[in-house]
Amino acid sequence: MNAQTRFEQYIEHLAAGLGHADRHAGLNAYCTGLMLPLTRKSVEPMAASMDPLHASARHQALHHFVAKADWPDDELLRRVCQWVVPRMDFSDGGFWIVDDTGFPKKGRHSVGVARQYCGVLGKQDNCQVAVSVSLACEQASIPVAWQLHVPQDWAEDDERRARAGIPAHIGFETRPQIALRQIETLLAAGAPRHCVLADAGYGIDNALRQHLDDLSLAYVVGITSALVVWPPGVEPLPPKRYAGMGRPPVVPRRTPSRQPVNVKELAHSLPASAFTTLSWREGSNETLSGRFAAVRVRHAGGNTGKARLRPGQWLLIEWPADDVDPLKYYLSNLPADTALAQLVAYAHMRWRIERDYQDLKQELGLGHYEGRGWRGFHHHAALAIAAYGFLLSERLATGAALSAKKNFAARQTPGVPEDYIARGRPPRATPHA
Repeated sequence: MNAQTRFEQYIEHLAAGLGHADRHAGLNAYCTGLMLPLTRKSVEPMAASMDPLHASARHQALHHFVAKADWPDDELLRRVCQWVVPRMDFSDGGFWIVDDTGFPKKGRHSVGVARQYCGVLGKQDNCQVAVSVSLACEQASIPVAWQLHVPQDWAEDDERRARAGIPAHIGFETRPQIALRQIETLLAAGAPRHCVLADAGYGIDNALRQHLDDLSLAYVVGITSALVVWPPGVEPLPPKRYAGMGRPPVVPRRTPSRQPVNVKELAHSLPASAFTTLSWREGSNETLSGRFAAVRVRHAGGNTGKARLRPGQWLLIEWPADDVDPLKYYLSNLPADTALAQLVAYAHMRWRIERDYQDLKQELGLGHYEGRGWRGFHHHAALAIAAYGFLLSERLATGAALSAKKNFAARQTPGVPEDYIARGRPPRATPHA
C-alpha cells in the first residue's frame, strides 16, 4: 500500500467525525494544501496552488470549510489520536506535556489578540496564545487538546465576543486553568494517567500542582528561583494548640531557627559533591548532558487550603559547571526512590512539544491562518494537527525524519499560470519617480 492510499484511508477515518458527507472533500483538500511545499499556507495560496484554473471557487470552498462550517474540532483531534497513538511505543512510559504557543498579530480584531507574553518573541507583545496538551513517548508526540486563551478584556466585552464568535461557555481562564480543564477532560474520556510535564509558566502555579496531586497524577514541572521551600532536615513546627474557640489553627509555625528558603539559596548551599554530570539523550550533533542535583523538600509558599504543609517532593537543580547560578529548577512529586537519571530524563522530555510546534509552524502552516473568528482559528489548528498526525504516522511506520516535503512526495505543487494574480495584490509594481 503506497502513501497516497494510506492518506485516503486516513482522511476517510477523520471525515467520519465531521458530521456531514459533503465535508469529506474539504477535509481532503485542506490537509493536502497544508502538506504542499508552499511558502504561505493560508486559504488563498493553497486554493491557487491546488486548482489554479478555478482558484476563486476553490478559495470560497476552503474558506467556508475552515471558517464557517459547523464541525467539531475536538472530535477531529480525537480521531487523529485514534490513528496515531496505536503506532506510538509506550513501553518506556508516556507523558502529558502542557505548553502554549504564541502567534504575533497586528491590530485588535483577531479573536483573543492582546498585549501579553509571547514565547515566540520572548517578550510582551500583541499576539494570540493557544494552550495545548500533547501525548508523548520516547519516540514521538502529538497534540491532543488545543484552545485559544481568551484574555480578560475579551471575555468581558460582549460586542467583541459576538463579532469573533466566541462560544457562550468560554469565559476568562488563566492558562494553567485551561490546561487543567483539558487534562480533566482527557481523563474523563478514559485517557491513561501519565506523568505531566510543564515549564515554569505552569509549574509555578501552586493550584495547578495541588490539583494534579488531587488527580493522582505524577508531574515534573519547571519552577522559578523564587519558589520557597523547606530544605532537607528542616521542618516547621506544628500549628498552635486549639484553644477551643474559633477555627482550629492549621498554619505551620516558623521560628528564627526554622525558616524556609528560596530554591536559589538552597542550590548555593549545596556542596559540589551533591551534583552529578548526566546525559539524557542524543542530540543532532552531540550527546546532551548537564550537571544536576536532586534533594527532597517541602513547598512552603502555600499556606492556604490543602497546601498548608505539602508532602515531600523532589527539587531538581540543573547547574552548568561554568555558570554563576543554576540554569533551571524543577519540582516533582515522583516517589522518593526515583533515580536521579529518571528525574533528569523526565524533565527534559518537554523538547518533544517544542519540536511539535516547530514542525507545525514551519512545515504545516499552523500560524498562517488569516481569519479573525474563533471557529476558523480552532479549525485551522485542528487541520494542521491532522496533517501532522498523518506525517507522524508515516514516520513511525518507516523510521524516516518528519518532513512534509520528504514524506509525502506524491503531493507536488501544481503549476500556477503566469498571468495568475492573487486577490488584493497589484498586477505590477507601483511606478516610482
